[in-house]
Amino acid sequence: MDSTTATSLWDELVGTQPDPDLWVVLATLAAALAVIVPHGLWRVARNAITIAHEGGHGLIALLTGRTLTGIRLHSDTSGLTVSRGKPYGIGMILTAAAGYTAPPLLGLGGAALLATGRITLLLWVATALLVAMLVMIRNAYGVLTVFLTGGAFLLVSWLAGPQVQAAFAYVVVWFLLLGGVRPAFELQGKRRRSGAGDSDADQLSRLTNVPAGLWLFLFHVVSLSSLIGGGRWLLEL
Repeated sequence: MDSTTATSLWDELVGTQPDPDLWVVLATLAAALAVIVPHGLWRVARNAITIAHEGGHGLIALLTGRTLTGIRLHSDTSGLTVSRGKPYGIGMILTAAAGYTAPPLLGLGGAALLATGRITLLLWVATALLVAMLVMIRNAYGVLTVFLTGGAFLLVSWLAGPQVQAAFAYVVVWFLLLGGVRPAFELQGKRRRSGAGDSDADQLSRLTNVPAGLWLFLFHVVSLSSLIGGGRWLLEL
């Protein structure tokens, strides 16, 4: 690859693209809601939220100096991220807190990129994160799920036109923002019914001696704040 080609690719990556019309933004919002609200569709779509959830655990584990040993994704939309290091301390706390906060924060970051017209950059960053995560997956279902998700991003990035890329990017970001809200409410209901003693909130409670309910409240604050802030950016309010 010569320097001219490399420069051209770099300019395309970090350059800006035209904002889609408002009706496209609203249509992608409706599309995201259409797969999040119905229970049957949500059971399938929630796999994407689980990818972001476990990816958040894994990324923060690495950033805090822990050794990431593997990630598993299951067909019931649960997941497991295993890392080695001290079973206490700030690294462990941040790693445990990263799961429920990762999808809405990723959505907020995506909304920030879209608000500045960087649609191509968003698609390629997402693809790179999925490829990096694929290396750490340790079960067949997880490999299939991440491979298909990454493949969708790759195909849209390479083959689709600007309008399709924009619509796809907006659907993804709306899905992360809206879909990032529902799991915390599901966890709240599960804890009310059966305790959910192995949940992230309960693990954080044992690590910090802070009630699990307060950690759950934090998950709600992060997800709802991200939705409000990201939604305003996407709608250009």
